[in-house]
Amino acid sequence: MSSNGSKAVSIRARLNHPVIDADGHWVEFSPVVSEALRRIGGDRAGEGFRAVEGLINRILSFSDDERRARRSAQQAWWSFPSAKTIDGATALFPRLLYERLDELGIDFAVLYPTGALGIAFNPDHETRRATCRAFNTYIAQEFGPLADRMTPAAVIPMDSPEEAIAELDYAVGKLGLKVIVMASLMRRPIAAVERKSPQAARFAFWYDTVGLDSEHNYDPVWARCQELGVAPTFHSGSRGFGLRTSPTNFVYNHIGHFAAAGEAVCKALFMGGVTRRFPQLNFAFLEGGVGWACNLYADLIGHWKKRSLEALEATNPANLDRKLLNELAARYGGPAVADYLRGNGGEIDVTRITRDNAPAQLDDFAACGITRAEDIRDLFAANFYFGCEADDPINAWAFNRKFNPYGARLNALFGSDIGHFDVPDMSQVLPEAHELVEEGLISAADFRDFVFANAARFWSAGNPDFFRGTRVEKQVKAEIGARA
Repeated sequence: MSSNGSKAVSIRARLNHPVIDADGHWVEFSPVVSEALRRIGGDRAGEGFRAVEGLINRILSFSDDERRARRSAQQAWWSFPSAKTIDGATALFPRLLYERLDELGIDFAVLYPTGALGIAFNPDHETRRATCRAFNTYIAQEFGPLADRMTPAAVIPMDSPEEAIAELDYAVGKLGLKVIVMASLMRRPIAAVERKSPQAARFAFWYDTVGLDSEHNYDPVWARCQELGVAPTFHSGSRGFGLRTSPTNFVYNHIGHFAAAGEAVCKALFMGGVTRRFPQLNFAFLEGGVGWACNLYADLIGHWKKRSLEALEATNPANLDRKLLNELAARYGGPAVADYLRGNGGEIDVTRITRDNAPAQLDDFAACGITRAEDIRDLFAANFYFGCEADDPINAWAFNRKFNPYGARLNALFGSDIGHFDVPDMSQVLPEAHELVEEGLISAADFRDFVFANAARFWSAGNPDFFRGTRVEKQVKAEIGARA
């Protein structure tokens, strides 16, 4: 494919560093992929892949009234890039994308699946495992010849630590895949409802964030990731959850749903102390942008200043001078309070005000071992990375040390999201990202971190050989060496 005249090519030519796409997508050509999975893993694997597409098509087939009755969220229709046929074909066929990378101004791409993001959530244990195993085998075969310019993400089910570790060992240890996308926000039954009404139990569930108050202890999974040299990435969404259940309006359901899912897992990993116990392990949350992360980072600091063990003393009910409180109530409370005091022995029941029924563990930050506010910066800004789409102007917030408390810069990762409806013209992805530089919102050095250095650090931290044999090997080696 010719790359002459492309603005993306022009921008790339002016850069003194590569461009790494940390979150591109390919759209599985389902007739071929489902049959390939059936051949590799049997009928269960083929059925598990088709089930994801079937569920979405079923919901789309409902009328608005049917979706209202079921409270099913409207799904995406016309979700395939079709304005330029070449882009549609590029989404379907990774070999074509490989040929066009120079035209798009991209040196190396990490590619996530589309439909297969859902295969790890199949409620049937055997089908889920068979489908993930077959899919990971398939992508290892298909992407192997393209490894110098792109690498695919293996799908890791997380229903239990044992299941996750088994697939990690196979996908990474045996197949040699270097990128993983882990399930999160798995539906779990509510035990009290199951006991009281088994028939109603399937309608009552909670979402497991795999970091805090989880059904299982996932530390063995994080430990195995560290041993294998792979960084956990999450690409879960929350469309159809909670307040994103419009039966008629897809945009309403779509806005913010990746951010909400990312925040839930990120916050759980942090508050659950995972970054404290595994300080060398990086985590990435994709396609939700970085605005929510900047907000969460600031909120964690603000809450620690008010809800740390030391700060809680300001709200300790033992501090109350009850005699003085009763005197002030009698003087200023008015007739209604006076009546209350006469009927209550002249005293206010302070438990009604202070909620003096504290848990045994008073320190919500105990697991992450925060002793000063700067600890939050050191744990949050070091371990977490955030996938950002090219056209999101909020990406600039990640680099603004004046806005982020304690001068933090958050790790924004450039993600093209090519292959999906929000990228109608693949050639415009890099130019859209570069607009932040042209408009003076970030510096050229910030842009370098955004499209190259952050991705290089993210994947090289656990696996120094991640980029060996790729087009960007030399530049990544120089970058990591310079920062060592």
